[in-house]
Amino acid sequence: MAKNILICGVGGQGTVLAAKVLSQAAISGGEHVLSAETIGMAQRGGSVTSHVRIGEDIYSPLIPKGQADIIISFEAAEAARNADYLKKGGMVIVNKKIVQPTTASLTGKTFSEDTMIEYLNQVADKVISVDTDQACSELGSSKVVNMVLLGAACKTGLINRDDLKAALKLLVKPDFYELNCRAVDYVK
Repeated sequence: MAKNILICGVGGQGTVLAAKVLSQAAISGGEHVLSAETIGMAQRGGSVTSHVRIGEDIYSPLIPKGQADIIISFEAAEAARNADYLKKGGMVIVNKKIVQPTTASLTGKTFSEDTMIEYLNQVADKVISVDTDQACSELGSSKVVNMVLLGAACKTGLINRDDLKAALKLLVKPDFYELNCRAVDYVK
């Protein structure tokens, strides 16, 4: 059975590394994986979306709309923007933090975290909202948001925590391995 996981955020948040770690974890577990990123204006804080499809009988790396089992979102507005990918009964793992887009700053309008989470609760079967600012403060690094969110996604049962740690060993510099493992373990 296929597992479809959409990872979304804005440039610089670590979404691409998260997709690589998730893909490597599945490959190490003997599973077939296809993945793709759409990064567009990522260097300027624009949207970044990674599709990770795990399982047999998958012929395209892109998740069809309405087929994502999980959306892992590094930013609440991006989760709302990509909600049409979520399947009925799907789950959203979301960073509470809102990254205000430049257009909002220019117009004087802002996005509300509560409004985004309320919307996600209407469209998803379950929403796990993670305060990554607190997690990063406790872990001592702002660069582990991606692994905190992947660790939270382990609560779904679709992602194995030990496989993530094995993938980290292959993909991150040894100096950062322990920190990233602690981040994966942050949300139990």
